[in-house]
Amino acid sequence: MACQFEVLLPAGAPSHVAAALEALDLIDELEAQLTVYRDTSEVAQLNRLAAQVAVPVEPQLFELLCLAKQLHADTAGAFDITAGPLIKVWGFFRRAGKVPEPASLAAARHCVGSEHLLLDVPARSVRFARAGMEINLGAIGKGYALDRARRLLEARGVPEFLLHGGRSSVLARVAGDDALADRAGWLIGIRHPLFPHRRLAEIRLCNQAMGTSGAGVQFFRHEGKRYGHILDPRTGWPAGR
Repeated sequence: MACQFEVLLPAGAPSHVAAALEALDLIDELEAQLTVYRDTSEVAQLNRLAAQVAVPVEPQLFELLCLAKQLHADTAGAFDITAGPLIKVWGFFRRAGKVPEPASLAAARHCVGSEHLLLDVPARSVRFARAGMEINLGAIGKGYALDRARRLLEARGVPEFLLHGGRSSVLARVAGDDALADRAGWLIGIRHPLFPHRRLAEIRLCNQAMGTSGAGVQFFRHEGKRYGHILDPRTGWPAGR
């Protein structure tokens, strides 16, 4: 997921440090499962094989893929984990952005679309209907990791904590009566995408999660135009261009 994760605990909670470390270990395990940057990951194996055969996947990963496909339908295709070929053709896979040739972009677009992601619920297996398809969980992986870490911390009896992945995905937990108090929750600052030392706003999170994304870091300029890494899978071009 290419970012730093942290668990923040209230002052005076040293007994929960072991659980926090366990949560971070779990996130490391999920990174090893979900990443497309390691050939040994389950997702990398899926990308290699699923166009040829149905590939059984770990139950919780299968649930994540089902959720992602539902989000694709709910957003009329704006959210799409099969955008891996677009990420590569635009050069963002290796952070070497470039405007692709029209033929290359068209070929990548042909391989994108969660309607071609075939999920067999009884078998918990995945098949790609088109050769060249690749999933990339960059848009949902951090949130999933935070949800899994939250469940672990709650199971270990940790009543209050703040989790974040790369500061862009944040999850806050407040216990008992504290959640009902005025100004309850954890104070979160939203950083300006172009001026990192500025804050656009501050909000309080109380038993909620928040995700933000922007092209303040991953972008390139071409012929006077700025192209960011957030791609619209319906057009094949960076969003908001």
